[in-house]
Amino acid sequence: MAQMESWSWPPSYDAGYRPPAGQQHWFPVRETMDPEQRDEAILGRIQQLMAYAWEHAPFYRRKWSEAGLEPGDITSLEAFEQVPVIYKDELRTDQAAHQPYGSYLCVDPVEVTHIKGTSGTTGRPTAFGICQRDWVAIANAHARIMWGMGIRPEDVVLIGSPLTQYWGSWGAYSGAERLGAAVFPFGAGVQGQSLRTLQWMRQMRATVFYGTPSYALRLAEVARDNDIDPRALGLRKMFFSGEPGASVPAIRQRIIDAFDVEVYDSGSMGEVAPWMSLGAASNEPGVFTWQDLVYTEVCDPTSMTRVPYGSEGTPVYTTLERTSQPMIRLLSNDLTRWEAPDSSRGRTYPFLPKGIYGRIDDMFQIRGENVQPNAIDDVVMSAEGYGGEHRIVISRTGTMDELLVQVEFDAAKTTVAEDVWVKRVSEDLRTVLGVGAKVVTVQPATFERTDFKARRVIDDRHLFDSLGQGSSS
Repeated sequence: MAQMESWSWPPSYDAGYRPPAGQQHWFPVRETMDPEQRDEAILGRIQQLMAYAWEHAPFYRRKWSEAGLEPGDITSLEAFEQVPVIYKDELRTDQAAHQPYGSYLCVDPVEVTHIKGTSGTTGRPTAFGICQRDWVAIANAHARIMWGMGIRPEDVVLIGSPLTQYWGSWGAYSGAERLGAAVFPFGAGVQGQSLRTLQWMRQMRATVFYGTPSYALRLAEVARDNDIDPRALGLRKMFFSGEPGASVPAIRQRIIDAFDVEVYDSGSMGEVAPWMSLGAASNEPGVFTWQDLVYTEVCDPTSMTRVPYGSEGTPVYTTLERTSQPMIRLLSNDLTRWEAPDSSRGRTYPFLPKGIYGRIDDMFQIRGENVQPNAIDDVVMSAEGYGGEHRIVISRTGTMDELLVQVEFDAAKTTVAEDVWVKRVSEDLRTVLGVGAKVVTVQPATFERTDFKARRVIDDRHLFDSLGQGSSS
């Protein structure tokens, strides 16, 4: 097997290393090697990782013992599929019983130097305890993937997402810093901050922006409202995480049109940082699964075994460089489809052509059809005359579930009459979804904008009648 760059356990990186300016890959061998050879190395790392977790983490020792497994049983990646998955609720429950980091912390708590975590909006927040060795490894991983995006030391990277416990902001920050770029951690979420973001972006000549797709579109609106041309800001690249969008054709194109930039998708879960281990390396929809950083399996959500390439499933993640809180087969509950490695893409990792495009628990059913909100987003946001936001309302009249899509309609952006426009969008939705939707237009700026992640779905069984205003079909 070819000797892989910086492949050791625990991970160790040369802090002074940076590729030559014209080199496409941070680690040419690791990123372009034969996938089967890489899989051999990954299996060896998984065996090391499981032995380490068995010794240091009662959580894993207990879970695997209950399943009748020991680390020595894992002699192939196929055998690894029999290791039980971890659920987020298990992590929360374990942390409540073993505060503050849970019994899956594999280092002395005094070694924790960075604390991040979930928001806790749907229950007890989960704390991520990161030791300095892991922080360095994550920064190196993110720098490597950002290098693949074409970000270079001469860039000025503006971080346009909340600088709180949210891992996304800090991952982008640490990666840009390790890469040698100038980092501008501006943040987001404070009233009036969007205009200041644009002003500082222009003043500091930012060339790269990181945030959520929703916030990028919000910035474009604020810019136009204040006579600022987003295309004249000087940005050359924007990369995103936190929500689907950068690989959704309609959302992606709106960002490109607004800013005249290259767009890169990325992002998995904070629990498995480096979350950019799902990350683009070209100006096109989709992301690579950087398997030598976080081993990603796209699995059947029932059997939790890998689905064939070309199939849809839910990602299951195993961190290969985390020593403080390693995640071993963590279930994401997201949805994606993967394709086999193809060296013509420039790297030999499996590829997710639509990125992460939804969550199993976000999917809803209307009259027997499974509907993903992002499918609706793509239809309405690509319609000429779309006014900037929309809402999806699931309701019920009598015994039948109904789907209502409220869409801001801007007559100045189309020559089509409003009633004709509604009919066209309704027909497009029926074609894509396989079920009818009631389309209702509202005035532009009806819906509140967001500086972070968009929340567009309302499941309300009594709201339908009160929203029956405007043109509809």
